Amino acid sequence: SLKRKVLRVSSRSLLAFIFLFSMSSTCLYFIYAAPGIANTYYFMMQYQGMMLRDNVRTFGHMIRLYTNKNSTLNGTDYPDGNSSSEFVVQPTTYLPENFTYSFNMPCPERLPSMKGPMEVNMTEIPLEELEVWFKHLGLQYGGHWQPTDCKPRWKVAVLIPFRNRHEHLPILLLHLTPMLQRQRLQFAFYVIEQTGTQPFNRAMLFNVGFREAMKDLDWDCLVFHDVDHIPENDRNYYGCTHMPRHFAAKLDKYMYTLPYNAFFGGVSGLTVQQFRKINGFPNAFWGWGGEDDDLWNRVHYAGFNVTRPEGEIGKYKSIPHHHRGEVQFLGRYKLLRYSKERQHLDGLSNLHYSPEVSVTGLYKNVSVDLHPELAPISDY
Repeated sequence: SLKRKVLRVSSRSLLAFIFLFSMSSTCLYFIYAAPGIANTYYFMMQYQGMMLRDNVRTFGHMIRLYTNKNSTLNGTDYPDGNSSSEFVVQPTTYLPENFTYSFNMPCPERLPSMKGPMEVNMTEIPLEELEVWFKHLGLQYGGHWQPTDCKPRWKVAVLIPFRNRHEHLPILLLHLTPMLQRQRLQFAFYVIEQTGTQPFNRAMLFNVGFREAMKDLDWDCLVFHDVDHIPENDRNYYGCTHMPRHFAAKLDKYMYTLPYNAFFGGVSGLTVQQFRKINGFPNAFWGWGGEDDDLWNRVHYAGFNVTRPEGEIGKYKSIPHHHRGEVQFLGRYKLLRYSKERQHLDGLSNLHYSPEVSVTGLYKNVSVDLHPELAPISDY
């Protein structure tokens, strides 16, 4: 009898333990994954509203076609996200296959090698294997390349913020390297890796990457590129323009629609002069979210507009992932209210850091341990 009671108590204790363990595991999973899930469903619910909004814009755009014959740069760019070209037949202006390059002339922006839609392969590949392959494509040490059959129109430093994404980086380089070669751009890759235990600071990493890249070469164009954003169209030209550029206009996880007009995340590009004029990225955004909205504000306060690729050209696939313990920055809304006051106090002007630099055959790696004391800011 006593033995049976002990067994009953033991079995109940075991069941209670299993139940509590299951509940705690479920709670931890939702705490960890909830932000990404919530964002996905939020944009799914908004999709029909976005489509209705775009249809209204289309009607307005068709009216403007009859009243305004002027086009923007190269006939392809629409400022501030007004990218309605899927409803407009644009002339095919890419050069023919028999085009002859001239080594002493600037490389054209619309080359026959730029075919348009690219096949995206998310299969993981070792960096070492990629390095051997790219040597045959003429990639120099540090991930540097430049065309020899014409003068590169832009010298582009591609800056990639990084922490614990070792399986994603080779996938990005696999797609991006041949694409930039087909665009006849001079380029190099900089992977700016955050070490230490502080929350991820994407914006501050970009500022560090800019400073380090400018030590190597007189770059004139900067592309700020998330490691999990894979371009789907090689006509998405990674040269800069007279205005800041938002390359990743249509992301698959947002069903290839722009989440909101001021969205400036994923992949963006500015000239060195533009980046210096806006004082770079803000350093005060610890955790994910908000720094790209602040960049949008800085760009507009400096008198610039943002351009985006037309039609299907701005499509990207995102490599599925969670933020792996990276926290949201809950203080971003307060900071965004004071973007204008903070712009000249927080950015390139108050940045301090101590990097550890190493070079591989595919990129230059800049490791840095970031903490708030490295970017002090006075009251505003």
